[in-house]
Amino acid sequence: MKVDRSINFGYNKGLRKFANKNRNSATKAEACLWKYALSKKKTGYTFKRQRPVLNYIAGFMCQELSLIIEVDGSSHDDLIVRMNDLNRQMRLENAGFTVIRFSNEDVLKNMDEVRRVISQVITKLGRGSSSL
Repeated sequence: MKVDRSINFGYNKGLRKFANKNRNSATKAEACLWKYALSKKKTGYTFKRQRPVLNYIAGFMCQELSLIIEVDGSSHDDLIVRMNDLNRQMRLENAGFTVIRFSNEDVLKNMDEVRRVISQVITKLGRGSSSL
């Protein structure tokens, strides 16, 4: 099921307040990814933080590429949370999004590799290369 862009990806309007709250209380890893990897100057694309999409809040979303990037903390090590993540990812992918995930640790300790992966995905989905 591809999502109709004209209705803002069919997002749940009830999530807007929660998304705003999340945007104002980013984790250290989210703040680092935002600052060091996802600027338009570095990627050539506009990413938005804590963006409602479908019935979820995407950590980072590039609407033009239909790309969602998630940064997962230690709570995502829990089996139930991992199962929920997989279900969420499948629904987003079925709607036409590409979803990539990084752990907090990856972002904080291996930013070069994180940027390399993001750059590869952007090149694959986009119209050229990013300057990551």
